[in-house]
Amino acid sequence: MHDNDHVEDGSRRGVSTKAVEILVAGVILLLGLVVIFDSRRVGAGWAEDGPQAGYFPFYVGLILCVVSAWTLLRAVFSGKAGASVFVSRKKLRLVLSVFIPSLIYVLVIYFIGIYVASALFIGAFMYWHGRFPWAKIIPVSVLVPVSMFLLFEVWFLVPLPKGPLEALIGY
Repeated sequence: MHDNDHVEDGSRRGVSTKAVEILVAGVILLLGLVVIFDSRRVGAGWAEDGPQAGYFPFYVGLILCVVSAWTLLRAVFSGKAGASVFVSRKKLRLVLSVFIPSLIYVLVIYFIGIYVASALFIGAFMYWHGRFPWAKIIPVSVLVPVSMFLLFEVWFLVPLPKGPLEALIGY
C-alpha cells in the first residue's frame, strides 16, 4: 500500500489485494477452460496435414489454466497478500464512475446506434465529470458524432452500428 492512499482516504478500508488476485485468477482460469473445451470441439490434435484448428489455442488455454490456478492457490493460501489494500473505496468509486457509464454506452449502441449513443455519452461526461456549461456541451456532443458519421459513413464508406435516427435520414 502507498502512504498517500492512507492519507487521502483517512482509512485503510477498500478492496484487498488478495480478493482482486482471487477474482482475476478465477476469471482467467474460467477463460482458459473455455478455450480448452472449444479447442477440443474444433480439433486440438495433429492431423495428417499438420495441426488442427484448435491445436495452438488448446495449449494457450492450458497455459492460462496452469498459471491462473497457481496464482489462485497462492492468493488463497498466502496470508501476506490479504493485509494490503489494492484500491481504496474512494478510488474504486472514481473508476466505477467511468466504467459503469462506459458499459452502459456500449450496451446502448445496440439499441440506438453508435452516433446517438456517442452524443449522449459525450454530453453526459461533459456535464457530470467536467461541469461544462450547456453552451459547450451541446455543440461538442453533437459535432463530434456528426463528424465521425461523415468520416466513416460518407468518406471511408465504413458502416458502423446505426439506430432509428440514422434510418430516418436514409442510412
